[in-house]
Amino acid sequence: MPLLDKLTDQTKAALPAAQALLQKAREAVRATTSAGERIDASLLERHQHAVHGLAWMATYVQALEQMQAWAERLQEARKLGEMESLILQIAFGEYLHHLAGGIPMNQGEFVRLADLGLGWDALSGFQAPEVQALMARGNSAAARARLTALMQDNAGHATFGATGLDDELEMIRDQFRRYADERVAPHAHEWHLEDALIPMEVIDELAEMGVFGLTIPEQYGGFGLSKAAMVVVSEELSRGYIGVGSLGTRSEIAAELILAGGTDAQKAHWLPRIASGEILPTAVFTEPNTGSDLGALRTRASRDGDDWLITGNKTWITHAARAHVMTLLARTDPESTDWRGLSMFLAEKQPGDEADPFPSPGMTGTEIGVLGYRGMKEYELSFDGFRVAGENLLGGTTGQGFKQLMQTFEAARIQTAARAIGVAQNALEVGMQYALERRQFGKALIEFPRVADKLAMMAVEIMVARQLTYFAAWEKDHDRRCDLEAGMAKLLGARVAWAAADNALQIHGGNGFALEYQISRILCDARILNIFEGAAEIQAQVIARRLLA
Repeated sequence: MPLLDKLTDQTKAALPAAQALLQKAREAVRATTSAGERIDASLLERHQHAVHGLAWMATYVQALEQMQAWAERLQEARKLGEMESLILQIAFGEYLHHLAGGIPMNQGEFVRLADLGLGWDALSGFQAPEVQALMARGNSAAARARLTALMQDNAGHATFGATGLDDELEMIRDQFRRYADERVAPHAHEWHLEDALIPMEVIDELAEMGVFGLTIPEQYGGFGLSKAAMVVVSEELSRGYIGVGSLGTRSEIAAELILAGGTDAQKAHWLPRIASGEILPTAVFTEPNTGSDLGALRTRASRDGDDWLITGNKTWITHAARAHVMTLLARTDPESTDWRGLSMFLAEKQPGDEADPFPSPGMTGTEIGVLGYRGMKEYELSFDGFRVAGENLLGGTTGQGFKQLMQTFEAARIQTAARAIGVAQNALEVGMQYALERRQFGKALIEFPRVADKLAMMAVEIMVARQLTYFAAWEKDHDRRCDLEAGMAKLLGARVAWAAADNALQIHGGNGFALEYQISRILCDARILNIFEGAAEIQAQVIARRLLA
């Protein structure tokens, strides 16, 4: 049973202690990274562990705030049942302990109070009886055991605990869950093992279901749905296979770029074709020697009459061979050395096939072999005088490329957080099914407490990441700046996905290390989430800079 009859009152009373601790940490880190009245870049780098630790602490506090909001919504709707209450109290019990004793930024790096310049006196608020009760009994062995028992009653392909979303979004979830179960999950492991492209038949089906035009306004042929709908769809498709869940990412990025920065003619020309799936976009930003430092990229675009000629190299370009158009970032001002000389192009290309993946003149490509996140393939591209029509300069003005790209990061990171939730959910389902079926020493694995504990914590942290992601989407849908919230959702979601996959593989034991078991694929797929769309370290840096500004 949950901790108290009035659990939400207790968790609400515990929040001020976490919020006060964050404020003390922010002040302490600001003091060590400031030169006069301004934050100093060299001090940020010197104290990087503390700076990134502050980002993680803020993410934890935001996560607890959103779990509280979720529970109160469920309580008001009379949907806060025993499972949801257990998830809430375990989350608070565990995360309060992390805040007080050390937050895991990854498996080997923790941030503790001393790292942030704080002493034990910073925890004065944690002496409140509500905090002490949650820390002592919130994440107890009995609570985890009871949660796992309730989960067994709902085993298989299921989200554990009410999500708190409205009926329309839950209908969308059901539709795409059924599709993932019927058309994706049965084939995902085969596609992975064969390193095969996702069949065009699946892409055509997703196009018919409106996946590529979910959030594109109706006036441009899309459905005009919310970012929350995009999150639900991405979550469910990624639960089937992250490659399928990621097919819409490039369409989302391209549409965001065009909606925010395109001319009226570009919107009218490109958006309906993206929405229908008639054309598949790919994002061409990263270069071999720049990584996350996009402002330092070298690929250049030079004038040739009314057109542009692209010369340079790009890497980690997903689904490049099949794409019809590239959102391509290049330097149009040869005298510039930073982001101010960059421009964005809608560079048309001819889709390739296995025999000739890059038939367009002026460009070649080489496939990059990868551990996971297969199904679309990754490429390194080389451009040598690749021609782009003049009217395909995004917005019709040079020097706006970096700013235009920044406007897409919120949606892209929310979508990536959603993919992480889907992968984590897949790991939980696969791990739980194995724990129920596999018998050792005369009983099912799930009857052993440490196996059950792993499953319970997966369910709890997936719900935490889910609520953080839904909140970021809600902020985006209400036209509020949400780069902070989107970054937090992505940061935590990626860690949760990796932990879930790693623990599910551990439940499989030696079998988990065998390629024939799908958990081996899920582990490989989960690993990329901490890297793309902003590596965890870059993400923490971005979050911290906002907090310290």
